[in-house]
Amino acid sequence: MRITGISTHVVGTPWRNLTYVQVHTDEGLTGVGETRMLGRTDALLGYLREASANHVTGSDPFAIEDLVRRMKYGDYGRAGEIVMSGIAVIEMACWDIKGKALGVPVWQLLGGKVTDRVKAYANGWYTTERTPEAYHKAAQGVVERGYRALKIDPFGTGHFELGQEETRYAVSLIEAVRDAIGPDTELMLEMHGRFSPSTAVRIAREMAPFNPAWLEEPVPPENLKALSKVAEKVDLPIATGERIHDRIEFRELFESQAADIIQPDVGHIGGILETRKLAATAETHYTLIAPHNVGGSVLTAASLQVAGCTPNFKILEHFNDFADADIKKVVKGAPAVDPATGCFELSDAPGLGVELDVDAAAEFPQQQARFDLWADGWEKRQPK
Repeated sequence: MRITGISTHVVGTPWRNLTYVQVHTDEGLTGVGETRMLGRTDALLGYLREASANHVTGSDPFAIEDLVRRMKYGDYGRAGEIVMSGIAVIEMACWDIKGKALGVPVWQLLGGKVTDRVKAYANGWYTTERTPEAYHKAAQGVVERGYRALKIDPFGTGHFELGQEETRYAVSLIEAVRDAIGPDTELMLEMHGRFSPSTAVRIAREMAPFNPAWLEEPVPPENLKALSKVAEKVDLPIATGERIHDRIEFRELFESQAADIIQPDVGHIGGILETRKLAATAETHYTLIAPHNVGGSVLTAASLQVAGCTPNFKILEHFNDFADADIKKVVKGAPAVDPATGCFELSDAPGLGVELDVDAAAEFPQQQARFDLWADGWEKRQPK
């Protein structure tokens, strides 16, 4: 079997463009992959055109390790977010083809499942007025939908510092959310790399009474010593990793012991097997994995393949029940959270278990998507 070419399809919303890639073969099998690029979709499409000619077309879709190695190192330049995302969508699609050809789900090819259910947490649910009353009502809706976990960034446009008044207001929002969801629902506290170490430590202490499940990206991701400074001074678990695009670059993070949970994005770090390798390394450091997942249903399905066979997998992020939920219709067999359990059921379908509906995807053309975390009203995900 050989790859004959690829086709790309961009599904657009005002705040995110989702890039789907189909990999076609000479035996009629087609695989699909997905990533979400923030402000770099056209750059990704340009890279994929070159990579298709230079590396992908003519390759054996079963020889995934070799194809990833050539895409990553064969152009000599250091691979960053765009290249690793391009590798990821091709790699996912090849696993999809391989699973379909062999009649088994991808998790079976990665060692077999260790669980039947994967816990989900909701994101994108607080696209409402930024008030305690509105957040209380929205959080109740998340729990009523069956989720046992949710995440929120209550810090407005905070950057490095957060004044006392803004801090008290953020605390009031979290207090309202905790009251709405009760003591047993996990509440993840997102900081989006906003703060200086001292500010992050101060805020973490203010938020501690509400029992956050983790403190995510408390400081910008480039400085691990700053992250270590926070980790040494707070008792909450630290989560980070969505903006690291090469598993090798996690080495220093593991050595620092600054993170309790790592959050690679399967669509940015080179795909399914790269994430599984990273999870195995994390396991040797007694670290959990909870992938960043701001994509659509194909990326969710790919992340679930990793979840099913990974002993130290904690939970999977899910946007698509709340923020532009209509995009779920572009994928047949889209994974869904079971309201009875708050979990995804692991699929036994071959490959990724999903198919892209190209006609439905065409109903959501690419947009000039914009998402600025330092702009007023960013949480509504309705950029002007």
